Amino acid sequence: MMNQYMQLIALLEMSITCGVVLIILLQKLFQMEFPFAARVALVLFLGNVFFWPLGMSLELPLSAYVRGVTGDLSMVTMLLLWGALLPSPKKTPLGFKAPIALIAIVFYPLALGLGMLDPYAWGYGSIGLLICAVVFAILCGLAGWTKGVWILSVAIIAWAAHWHESANLWDYLLDPFLSIWALLAIPSAIYLKRREKAQSGYLFRAG
Repeated sequence: MMNQYMQLIALLEMSITCGVVLIILLQKLFQMEFPFAARVALVLFLGNVFFWPLGMSLELPLSAYVRGVTGDLSMVTMLLLWGALLPSPKKTPLGFKAPIALIAIVFYPLALGLGMLDPYAWGYGSIGLLICAVVFAILCGLAGWTKGVWILSVAIIAWAAHWHESANLWDYLLDPFLSIWALLAIPSAIYLKRREKAQSGYLFRAG
């Protein structure tokens, strides 16, 4: 019964996430930001499309097929995506992306068996990993990014409540999609910084 409940929650979360991703892509495509009410209406509509079986040759909801390909997303990834629908969402600071990228660079090779250390095992009740996550949330608050505090807090609470099937804290904090996003953000930030510097130099160049 509990496993069935968790499967239902996972499909609901994936349905909402698929709807959110489509809305973000549509906004990028049309190069405009939809009104907040329109975003809410669209995510409700698309979430229902992905959640309920559509019949025909599809025996399962669309979100089940997406989940079969992507696996379960971390709470951090889902909340970052969902937060993009809020009115006037602030950009995620590089100070959050860079540590995620560095953690991913070290974590995934070790977790896949490169070396004797297995950091994934720390996620099973390790007080050290929990303290690191709490400290990271506090640093987000001190840096003025309260959204990061809420995201990490909800992720930790979800893990403590066994919200998903996994009992590993890592699965609530990190996933490959979050890691790739963070890794791509670093060269993108460097490129934007150089472009701004070049434009600044051009504007103030002596005529």
